[in-house]
Amino acid sequence: MTTSLILLAAIAAVFVYLIISYRAPDMRKFDHPESDTMIEAHEVSDQHDEVVAKLTAYHGQTRPKGIKVVRKRFEEVFASEIDIETRAVDVDGISSEWVLAEGADPNQRILYIHGGAFIVGSPKTHRYITSELSKRTGASVLAIDYRKQPEFKTIHCHEDARIAYQWILKNGPDGPAPTDSLFVAGDSAGGNLTLAVIAWARDNGLPAANGAIALAPLTDATFSSPTWKENAETDHFLGPSFAPLLKTPAIVRAFIARFSSGLPSNHPHLSPLFGSLKNLPPTLIQASQHEMLYGDSKRYANKANHQGSHVTLQVWPKLVHVFQGFSNLPETDHAFELIAEFVSNNK
Repeated sequence: MTTSLILLAAIAAVFVYLIISYRAPDMRKFDHPESDTMIEAHEVSDQHDEVVAKLTAYHGQTRPKGIKVVRKRFEEVFASEIDIETRAVDVDGISSEWVLAEGADPNQRILYIHGGAFIVGSPKTHRYITSELSKRTGASVLAIDYRKQPEFKTIHCHEDARIAYQWILKNGPDGPAPTDSLFVAGDSAGGNLTLAVIAWARDNGLPAANGAIALAPLTDATFSSPTWKENAETDHFLGPSFAPLLKTPAIVRAFIARFSSGLPSNHPHLSPLFGSLKNLPPTLIQASQHEMLYGDSKRYANKANHQGSHVTLQVWPKLVHVFQGFSNLPETDHAFELIAEFVSNNK
């Protein structure tokens, strides 16, 4: 009897420890204020229906087996041809590419970190975004093909972002040269890496970027924002994949993620929302009001502004996650106009 009680007490102690160690800090006070939307819901373009149909067809396919097949299918659906130069480059061991519009300034640089849940995606799948960034800002854009899961842990994704940040400060498309201006940009998981690396640069005394651009970033890797569940049905990109995952108890997800990530999900390196957001570069966040990651964007912007940093949150209704990657949308054109304006104002 005594042995059984000791065993039960030990199990209970471990369970309590896990809950305390892996729980998300309470961020509910940063759910407000809400941002006005850039357009009204009835103004969303008809072309958006085509994007939703494309995503529905993508998710309706037979689930592929093997990570190589998963990545190949993602590339087949989301990669696009571009009409500007791409130039392969090795960034201290990271396969990368420069994306260079005609006349792009080699000393005005943007480090772009692609999304894909830390599992899929590459510079090739995000060339529409990187090409538009170069065209509209006149900057040279460096897109990195960072290490991904399951071969590596999430911390390795962060390590590669840090390597690239240091590298681009000293290297341009024509070789070693200091940068005149630097912006860091990324979408979704890449937005997470973007916000994490600017905080890391601050904490390690590196030159600050002129600004950061995060498209629907993951800021809380514990998925504690209520919009993860509230917007599951209206998120046509993430919903089909992530809604089933959210049925698993949070403590179980956190325990599993500890091994795939290399750190607890609530660590500020993985969840930049939970770290200090003071003294950060000017930041532009764009998101859809009806995507699962909307709460991550809202909480990050509200907390950062509360702590004295300057973050602008631009929100559209109804649009799909990272709508900026779909070239046929008028809303995409609008978003890139606003990004170009942000870059111009912060050079």
